Amino acid sequence: MEQNVIYEICAYVGSIAMILGYLPQAIQTIRTRNTDGLSLPAFIMMAVGAFCFMLQGFVHKPDIIWSIAITNLITSACSVVVFVIKMRNDYFKKR
Repeated sequence: MEQNVIYEICAYVGSIAMILGYLPQAIQTIRTRNTDGLSLPAFIMMAVGAFCFMLQGFVHKPDIIWSIAITNLITSACSVVVFVIKMRNDYFKKR
C-alpha cells in the first residue's frame, strides 16, 4: 500500500513539474509570437513524445493513468499551438 502512495505522489509531482517547466515557454511564444530560438526538429520530437505518452496514459489497462494522460494532453495542446505559430513565422519569413 505504501509503495502505491509513493508512486502516486511521484507521478503527480512529476506531472506538475513537467507542466510548470513547459508552460512558461509556450505562453511566452504565444504572447510574443517569437519562435526564432526554437529548434523545429527537437520541438517536433518532444511533441511526438508527449502525444505518445498521452495515448499511453489513456489506453493503459485496467485503469487510465491520469497523471500521465492529463500532463501530456496539456503539453500536446501547447505543442500544437506553438508548432502552428512556428510554421506560420517560418513561412512568412521566407517570403
